[in-house]
Amino acid sequence: MKILLRWLSVVAALAGGWVAAEPINPYWGPEIQGIELRETGNPMPTGGILFTGSSSIRLWKTLAEDFSGVALANRGFGGSQLSDLIAYFDRVVMPGRPRQIVIYAGTNDLHAGEAPEQVLADFATLVGMIERALPGTKIALIAVAPNPARWAQREAQEKFNAWAATYVKRRGHDFIDVWSPMLGDDGLPSRDLYVEDQLHMNAAGYALWRKIVAPYLDR
Repeated sequence: MKILLRWLSVVAALAGGWVAAEPINPYWGPEIQGIELRETGNPMPTGGILFTGSSSIRLWKTLAEDFSGVALANRGFGGSQLSDLIAYFDRVVMPGRPRQIVIYAGTNDLHAGEAPEQVLADFATLVGMIERALPGTKIALIAVAPNPARWAQREAQEKFNAWAATYVKRRGHDFIDVWSPMLGDDGLPSRDLYVEDQLHMNAAGYALWRKIVAPYLDR
């Protein structure tokens, strides 16, 4: 583990010039363009808080209401992986030069068959890019959440969460643990936090996230 973390620190340090290492997936083009068009009329003020990542962020429809008084933007795009955040870095992460970036990503990468080590390496690349392009910007990684639909992947998810928690803390950033609070007394994911697909959260799930995430926001 120590060797892995040392290597990831090197990855982060070198990542500033790695944007081209991830090919742009044209599938996301229309959704990224939609985010840009939405913010044309209501841009995030410079130095606001950016929420980005996959569908759990994109579907957080009450985000602005949940954190009223906070200048923020929701640039989640559903189904995306960390490689997509890297590839679209200039269009998703950079606008408004956020002072804090809250990320939920990695679960789709694991679902696609990537090993936790590879997912963590991609996250380290993203962290390095942020640290170089936006020095002083705080990063908060929301843990991969447990859900019934992907419970068979829990070993890989827990491994990624454990490693990522250690990594972000060593880099001086935050790890937001939603894994434990989303488990029931039986140690299984609480089904009442999810919509019918048992993958995406319902209002109760987002209410729980609001409570957990709030203390980490740089207000």
